[in-house]
Amino acid sequence: MFPKSFKKLIDHFSSLPSVGPKMAERLVLYLFKQDKERLLDFSESLGNLKTNLRYCKRCFNISEEDLCEICQDGKRERKTILVVEEPLDIIAIERVKKYNGLYHVLGGVISPNLNSKNDLKISELEKRVKEENIEEVILATNPTTEGDATALYTARTLKNNGVKITRLARGLSTGGDIEYADEITLESAILNRK
Repeated sequence: MFPKSFKKLIDHFSSLPSVGPKMAERLVLYLFKQDKERLLDFSESLGNLKTNLRYCKRCFNISEEDLCEICQDGKRERKTILVVEEPLDIIAIERVKKYNGLYHVLGGVISPNLNSKNDLKISELEKRVKEENIEEVILATNPTTEGDATALYTARTLKNNGVKITRLARGLSTGGDIEYADEITLESAILNRK
């Protein structure tokens, strides 16, 4: 139905997270309709993805240099580390503009089916806590079974380092109705009330 090169691009796009075959077809068709210069710029950016970007050597955020912009920023508070699962979590937290400390990206979560805790950057976090005289570690993993397991394991790993360990509060979202909230959310809202 499609030419081979068109179909190959559809296959590449549909292998991306949250992109199904129909969306992949639309994306390829959109790219096909673009002028050659714009398409070449897009392909060059894609080709340079692994050349120009790397993980920060300290916090494992995405960076163009050895240290990311946040780790290089001398105005950041240096006694607190907020621990997240992935670099996209940093972007979400930075948008709020209420946190001015450092970050640490674990690179995923503990999966009950895999021995994934060895792949996470928890030992690197422990090393940072010791070497950088960190006073507080804020665990900001997602409120899922895997995120909670990862937070619990990370807290247990760090507990003998003399650092205060906290977790993001959970509760009802703004604009939500109590009657539609699930039991776990209501429980967290009550237990973590201010």
